[in-house]
Amino acid sequence: MAEIPAVSTLRTVGEHVELDVGEDLLNSPRYNDDIAPTRASQRTWSRWNVASLWVGMAICVPTYTLGGVLTAYFGLSVSEALWTILVANLVVLIPLTLNAYPGTRYGIPCPVVMRASFGIIGSNVPSLIRALVACGWFGVQTLFGGIAIHLLLAALFDGWAALGGTGEVLGFFIFWILNITVVMRGSESIKHLETLAAPLLLIVAIGLIVWALPKVTMSEVLAVPANRPEGSSFIKYFMGALTAMVGFWATLSLNIPDFSRYARSQRSQIIGQIIGLPLTMFLFSGLGVVLTAASMELVGETISDPINLIGRIENTWWVILSMLMIILATISTNTAANIVSPTNSFQNIAPKLINENRGVLITGIIGILLMSWELLKKLGWIESDVSVESLYSNWLLGYSSLLGPIAGIMVVDYFLVRKQEYDLLALYKDNAGYPAWNTAGFTAFLIPVGLTIIAITTDKLAWFYDYGWFTGSILGGFIYYFVARGRSTT
Repeated sequence: MAEIPAVSTLRTVGEHVELDVGEDLLNSPRYNDDIAPTRASQRTWSRWNVASLWVGMAICVPTYTLGGVLTAYFGLSVSEALWTILVANLVVLIPLTLNAYPGTRYGIPCPVVMRASFGIIGSNVPSLIRALVACGWFGVQTLFGGIAIHLLLAALFDGWAALGGTGEVLGFFIFWILNITVVMRGSESIKHLETLAAPLLLIVAIGLIVWALPKVTMSEVLAVPANRPEGSSFIKYFMGALTAMVGFWATLSLNIPDFSRYARSQRSQIIGQIIGLPLTMFLFSGLGVVLTAASMELVGETISDPINLIGRIENTWWVILSMLMIILATISTNTAANIVSPTNSFQNIAPKLINENRGVLITGIIGILLMSWELLKKLGWIESDVSVESLYSNWLLGYSSLLGPIAGIMVVDYFLVRKQEYDLLALYKDNAGYPAWNTAGFTAFLIPVGLTIIAITTDKLAWFYDYGWFTGSILGGFIYYFVARGRSTT
């Protein structure tokens, strides 16, 4: 076994910066092997792996229901909803590709990137804000996956079908175990899962289209009018919907370094994201818009999610096959989008106490707690009128207002303030170049958040909240630039 050097060193391998760890970092309270920079040999993700990652994340039940959310809650017509989804995903590509840069160059996860702009200790604040959102989405996705498992087992066993809501709760915990197991097997396991899932999920989407097209008239579906008040401004409704749709992936625009740290090159992460995200989101969300609008004609009632719609198909084997694919789809989304990020965030709090496996378990437990009200409803133990769809349609707009400033701060810090140069060793040490709390980062974050709170609690500045991700990211970035630059010249 090679002797570990006393001092860590850096070297450049192609466009990557690689760390040779020494005793100084091994003994640092801010370092562990799971959030350490990836080595050049670990950076194996090609553009197609990155594209598959996005196909696997984008084809999921919440993506399918987005169109219904836009028409039901944001007052858009079917055709307007489709355009909004496409524009939103082109917009969100900008912070996604930019914030992926430091991950690809230095091999570091999101919380370590945030140490530069928020401080070594302060990075825990934005990281945990992101982590809580991910835990909530983990619970929502696990709920949908549990329903799919319940319908699969109900199609196979009559006794399981009789369990009703209890079967869905049992399916929730079966799905929970499957998710946790995949992530604990490491990044290569996630890569292989996404690569396997992507083509299969596209087949399911095509299958739904083939099943539905003979039974619907596309021109009539696309002509479904908006439900907003007659004569009201389209721009107001469009911008609110656009903000919410950007908010759908605002989470990943922060923690994309968690994945880009495994990319072969900047070119791989950029091209992979361009190939994988906008078109997949547009097509699958569009499928959801069309099938939700056509579900009355298809099955006699309006159904906004594919699981229950497929469950109404009178073909047992098609239901079984479809549920298997949906289970795979939801696992591929949940593992990548909703477990990796909080796992790294929890490790960032205390790297010596929380490793990857412990971070995964913490994420899973919080996800159960956040969905406990819905599980208790299914068991018949409590009553509630709050639906999961209404919960996350409101959530999308609200949390995009929190995450927007963080995204803007990260981009400005890396590209404009630090000129794409980090002191990598100092990011893993106390008092080595980066402050414990970066006042520039918190000033730039708290001012937009304060304006959002004013907008929510008063009748003033309503536009600031309605366009929360855009206003927050632009204002946060501007404030950070001037405060950080001002401090560097004093």
